[in-house]
Amino acid sequence: MMDNLRAASNHVVLKIILALIILSFVLTGVGNYLIGGNGDYAAKVNGQEISRAQLERAFANERSRQQQMLGDQFSQLASNDGYMRQIRQQALSQLIDEALLDQYAKTLKLGISDDQIKQAIFTQAAFQTNGKFDNAKYNGIINSMGFSADQYAEALRKQLTTQQLVNAVVGTDFMLNGETDALAALVSQQRLVREATINVDALAAKQSVSDDEIKNYYQQNKNSFMSPEQFRVSYIKLDAASMQEAVSDADIQSWYDQHKADYTQPQRTRYSIIQTKTEADAQAVLAELNKGTDFASLAKEKSIDPISARKGGDMGWLEPETTPDELKNAGLTHKGQLSGVVKSSVGFLVVRLDDIQAEQVQPLADVRNAIADKVKQEKALDTWYKLQQKVSDAASNDNESLVSAEQAAGVKAVETNWFSQDNVPEELNFKPVEQAIFNGGLLGENGTPGSNSDIITVDGDRAFVLRISEHKPEAVKPLNEVQAQIADTLKHTKATQQAKADADKILADLKAGKQDALKAAGLTFGAAQTLSRNGQDAITQAAFALPQPQQDKPSYGTSEDMQGNVILLALDEVKSGTMPDAQKKAMVQGVTQNNAQIAFEAMLSNLRKEAKIKYGAGAQLQ
Repeated sequence: MMDNLRAASNHVVLKIILALIILSFVLTGVGNYLIGGNGDYAAKVNGQEISRAQLERAFANERSRQQQMLGDQFSQLASNDGYMRQIRQQALSQLIDEALLDQYAKTLKLGISDDQIKQAIFTQAAFQTNGKFDNAKYNGIINSMGFSADQYAEALRKQLTTQQLVNAVVGTDFMLNGETDALAALVSQQRLVREATINVDALAAKQSVSDDEIKNYYQQNKNSFMSPEQFRVSYIKLDAASMQEAVSDADIQSWYDQHKADYTQPQRTRYSIIQTKTEADAQAVLAELNKGTDFASLAKEKSIDPISARKGGDMGWLEPETTPDELKNAGLTHKGQLSGVVKSSVGFLVVRLDDIQAEQVQPLADVRNAIADKVKQEKALDTWYKLQQKVSDAASNDNESLVSAEQAAGVKAVETNWFSQDNVPEELNFKPVEQAIFNGGLLGENGTPGSNSDIITVDGDRAFVLRISEHKPEAVKPLNEVQAQIADTLKHTKATQQAKADADKILADLKAGKQDALKAAGLTFGAAQTLSRNGQDAITQAAFALPQPQQDKPSYGTSEDMQGNVILLALDEVKSGTMPDAQKKAMVQGVTQNNAQIAFEAMLSNLRKEAKIKYGAGAQLQ
């Protein structure tokens, strides 16, 4: 049982089980079970052919899934032929597994009744409207996939049969009550432990190291003392925000006149409707309204449009571009006016005009400040783009320095201090700028300053032109820079070795019953503390590895804390813990599910070993 518990942390839900979710299977290629290709096959599984068309569809589905999951990163991975071959192999492996499971289900004479097929179709959310099965929707979806109703039912039967096999395997594992209680007690066990700390830092302060030891360590570990590649960079920054200037009233008026539609709310109209299936029903509704029956009450009772009916027929405010033609053509001109019976694409309507709101235009005075800001920004961006081109031309024509670019920009270049990829100056801390500096394109031969960069735009309204002033390649730091660091490392190493040796000696004395050993070393055990098995620190792990104390005598051991100190442990007592029923139930569910997954993997592995699988030319096509 404990072996199963430890294994539980190393397994995930099998992909084959996840693949058996009916809807995703239907929408991503279940048709391939029925619609094979006529070209080269991809594989034969015990004589059952997996066509090239099936593989191409499965490959496309897996590629699409990976693209949705990885986003922009997928484009880079997709350029790798090896990665795409791996996706293709995964898709083919999945098809082979599905074929093996289908064949095994037939061997076991598993079957799905017609009633089960119907129930599966009726309960699929994709085929429902407002929580009820929609036959038109169902036919539309399966027809778009190239299925007839019989073909879809047969494909679904295959899938449900395979799922029945999976459920049979997954439901076989269980735990007895005695096993559950024993496992719960073990998992929730607690241990009372005292600690004594051998302080490594205090021991390190007493250590000494020779010059030869430092030199030898330096020679043997030079790669640990590398100074990263460093740069000094000169740059010119062009910031559109700094180029904003005051704008005139004429500029603001002109912009307002050109964009008046942005500040205009067109005429809006509000209608209420009652929708019926037949013209006769609409005529009956109209007659009721003409007798004075309340429109909202009648809409809630008679209208077949569920959305507007809940609101008493109210369609809300509609602008001209959102008003259906049937309402526009109803000929209604004043509030409260009723239409006649209006034929529409969804049946028949009776329409009432509830209200009209005239076109409204915000006056310039109300939006003047906002427009002024927009005009300033537009003019600044225009100046910025023109200056970019001017500076870019100057930087490329005089590629030996930034002098010409400075003259074109009207500002002096700024030069940074030395920096590496780990401490880029905040002013240059933009990914495109960093890429230009560190990709080597701006360096000349042997790391000398090379050419000016192109214009590099960042954040949409800032741009840089760069030039590397000086460059230092990656190099080993000289001994004098790291001598103190090495001495400290050697002292701590010696101190740790001494602490462990001292701990081993004290531990041996304690186990031999010499209780004064700890006092002789100037150490004392602290107060007892309770540790739980779920602790992940080294001390907890060491405490739970100790044997149980015997006859009121502690069990002793050693460990290390997070600071590297050596810890002596005294285990005084082991307590059986308790576990809430809900937590115990979750634990049992996790263990049994893991065991079932292991069993399923083993079954699938055996099916593969016993199967005759032959790969065809279609498996190799790219």
